[in-house]
Amino acid sequence: MDLLEAIRKRKTTNTPFRPERISDEHKRLLIEAASRAPSHFNSQPWRFIVIEDRERIAQIADIAGDSMKRLMDEGAFVARYRRYFRFDAEESMATGSGIYVDNVPAALRPMVRLVFSEQVGSLLSKFGASTILGNDQRKIVRSAPMLLAIALDRQEYRPGELSGLYASITLGAVIQTLWLVTTALNIGMQFISTPLEVAENKARIVALLKIPETHELVAIFRMGYKDPSVARNTIDWTSNQRKPFTELARYNDWETPLPEPFASARSLLWGDGGAPAEP
Repeated sequence: MDLLEAIRKRKTTNTPFRPERISDEHKRLLIEAASRAPSHFNSQPWRFIVIEDRERIAQIADIAGDSMKRLMDEGAFVARYRRYFRFDAEESMATGSGIYVDNVPAALRPMVRLVFSEQVGSLLSKFGASTILGNDQRKIVRSAPMLLAIALDRQEYRPGELSGLYASITLGAVIQTLWLVTTALNIGMQFISTPLEVAENKARIVALLKIPETHELVAIFRMGYKDPSVARNTIDWTSNQRKPFTELARYNDWETPLPEPFASARSLLWGDGGAPAEP
């Protein structure tokens, strides 16, 4: 797979993976490719923990499921991310961004907007949405053949300082490299963010992985070979749509749109069809 094809096909895998282990050669490729990411003064502040121990994965899965349910029940998840939810294809296409919640149990479908509204709290528990999402999170993490945790050196990762900004930039380069390489290898990848949003649960994972005080846990991903035959999660979404590049870019300054030859240039990434407009 060439680079542009990997960029076109890159996406988050929300569903379970095939059960077999990722090969040692592929695991090595992931780490070696990620280590080619640029870093400030070649500081290489990242360290990777490859997790295949089933007991550790099961414990992290329980923590992830608990974190999702707590965030939903308390309303923190929806309050933080409500502006990204889309509930029909037309709305999704109009914004060109966010996640289109298109797979919902029949009993929840008539009230999905209400359940994911600002008045969530007890509604999420009453209608069972938080339990469903927590259980789905637990199951897909528990079944993953591998988890990959990334920690950053605290000497470089200092939020609020320039070194913290540079460390965040290199972390983004590392993660994009991982996503493109997994795409080329037909490996699925998904960010497991919820445990990092609950302070005590993040601390539990840090202790479980024995991460020293010198490093900050910044990301956890689940990985495995893709299985196109598996069913989607009980509550699921899609996010293939993208804003047009003419909306994303300006010319020479913020107020000047792209000149016509630039704006109408042929897309080498998407061809004549253009970027995906539908979710």
